[in-house]
Amino acid sequence: MSIQWYPGHMTQARKKAGETLALADVVVEVLDARLPAASSNPMIHELRAFRQRPCLKLLNKADLADPAATKAWLDFYNAQPGVKAVAISCKKAGEASRIPALCQPLAPHRDSNLKPLRLMIMGIPNVGKSTLMNALVKKKVAKVGDEPAVTKSQQRIDLGPRLTLYDTPGMLWPKIAHPVDGLMLAASHAVGINAYIDEEVATWLAGFLLATYPAMLTSRYGFPVEGMDAPAVIEMVAKKRGCLIKGGGGKYDIDKASLILLTDYRAGSLGRISLETPQSRALFLTNEPAIVSAPD
Repeated sequence: MSIQWYPGHMTQARKKAGETLALADVVVEVLDARLPAASSNPMIHELRAFRQRPCLKLLNKADLADPAATKAWLDFYNAQPGVKAVAISCKKAGEASRIPALCQPLAPHRDSNLKPLRLMIMGIPNVGKSTLMNALVKKKVAKVGDEPAVTKSQQRIDLGPRLTLYDTPGMLWPKIAHPVDGLMLAASHAVGINAYIDEEVATWLAGFLLATYPAMLTSRYGFPVEGMDAPAVIEMVAKKRGCLIKGGGGKYDIDKASLILLTDYRAGSLGRISLETPQSRALFLTNEPAIVSAPD
């Protein structure tokens, strides 16, 4: 299954972002810590490379991600020139407040009333940009919702004379080249629900969990997973949670069970899970299997 989702407003958002980036000093790219590479929009990299802007990569939702995988990603990104990476949870205001200080060394020439530091917040849908903006401003200036593409317009906010923020809508790119990226994005609720089928995404996720975090399935749903395949996991979730089709003669409601698995992953109810590591990403890009063992 190839998942694609590129609403019309994103074309205009990309154009506007390219114009605004000329005014910004540092790109603050918000990523999902569970899938940092898959949740990084290649258009953002192209735009900032063209303008030669440094980047602070925020691995948000770090409280939901595997700590070992997150550490590996931080090491990976912090080794890149012009990049600083940090893992945070934007829901914790104290963590968000660190961001201006982290950005300042990336633009040391912008540190006065005459030359305020100008940060551009960018990222794909539903990674926490609006939550970050509200935490930085310390009031609700951006609409927050547990669905992609809540923010559809750009805004500028001056936080005193020495700091300016540009908030941008969540942007995907016109074509997701790798099907597994689309599956990771859909599982993590970064694309619209009309772009995928829950059962197909949940079946992929179940297979991934069987290969990497099998104990979490057993702990959450109370059944052993030895010898199971992905469809069998979904069926057992349906059985354990009493998901039956109304008037279906005792048949399991696979759609409902699929949504339960996806919701539990998204909420962190299964445990701290990362869908990729730098190692698995490298193997994937060289056509090796995309699922590898979880970090030790």
